[in-house]
Amino acid sequence: MADSLTRETINAWADDEKGPVALHLKQKLLPVEGEGGVISPPTYADIGYNIDTLSDGTKVTLIDSVGSQANRMEPIFKREPYAKLVPQIEIELHAKEYDGEKHIERRSLLNLAHRSADAVVYSCPDLAPSIEKAFRTLKQRGDAGPLCQLAPTSLVFGFWDSRGESSEKHPRLVRSIIRAWNVQPLHAAAQFNSVWKALDENQQNELKKEAKAKKTKLSEKGFADTPAVFRNTKVQQYRDGSPNPDARVLGGIIVHDRIEREITANLVALRAINGADEEKTKSIRRYLLALTLLAATAEIDLFLREGCHLRYAADDRWNIIPRRGEIEPIDLSSEDAQKTLLAYAENAVKSFSKEWPEELIYKFDLKEAKKLLSKKTEDEEDTA
Repeated sequence: MADSLTRETINAWADDEKGPVALHLKQKLLPVEGEGGVISPPTYADIGYNIDTLSDGTKVTLIDSVGSQANRMEPIFKREPYAKLVPQIEIELHAKEYDGEKHIERRSLLNLAHRSADAVVYSCPDLAPSIEKAFRTLKQRGDAGPLCQLAPTSLVFGFWDSRGESSEKHPRLVRSIIRAWNVQPLHAAAQFNSVWKALDENQQNELKKEAKAKKTKLSEKGFADTPAVFRNTKVQQYRDGSPNPDARVLGGIIVHDRIEREITANLVALRAINGADEEKTKSIRRYLLALTLLAATAEIDLFLREGCHLRYAADDRWNIIPRRGEIEPIDLSSEDAQKTLLAYAENAVKSFSKEWPEELIYKFDLKEAKKLLSKKTEDEEDTA
């Protein structure tokens, strides 16, 4: 039977240097269509689906990457009851008028792919200096306090300041990934039927001449019937007189074993984070652990992409992972546990919310963005 979650337990995870190394969950998922339903993994340039074949012949497919999962989890802090736990910084990209009404295009810091180290942040002259100072303080003094006050989720989900002077990297405190085991890839085929056959001979001839003059194809403009059997790939379409499966249009996969989401909260990485002194270190670790546990246990939507709509198959069974010895079950998902977590987080944030910036909306500056284009990143310097 799983132990109940208490405030004292959470404190011990954050404070005890000899405490458990991680919290871990294997979460079973199912297609909304049920067992055996066809789902669509993400596709990647040149390889299509990311499928690995193990030594025993088992095919394992990546359904959602660590980075993609993080980008799905972080925005929970934009909604209630979590929104009051982090500063709601937004960046105004531009403003335009549509039908006489002004429309402002904004992006939340919680939606940026590289979080506080994103290029858009460095293109905001009123925000970038504060972020840069926070990165320098973390790198030079080992003090995560300033970053906690500005962008605490950057410490929870990890970041790399590849565009800034600090080049600071920070590991994720929560890591999630979805894989499917023992899969069978399928292929798709489609036929687009245009209006071409309904046009008269003169119309067809005129369109052919125009396409030739403009050096374009009728099929690209929707004026020709077009089959969709092969992907636009360098792989040859036929092999030994038969369609080459490696060149076919992808049609999803059937999962013969399991779809599994693995979530890990890294307590070792958490306890490596420090503040300006012992008391502030304790506050930072407890605050970040609260955010980590809320992110790890929140039920995010599992409509991952067209053709990949999943659901939770069973109750979650979290485990405490010690440095050695037997793992122990812990209740993190029940209604009581979630109330305990939220109350803990609401108390922990008090040490930081009073230092949140008064200004939460910052403007993107095109001139600053252009400066970034002329500045070498760490990747470019390494390959120069």
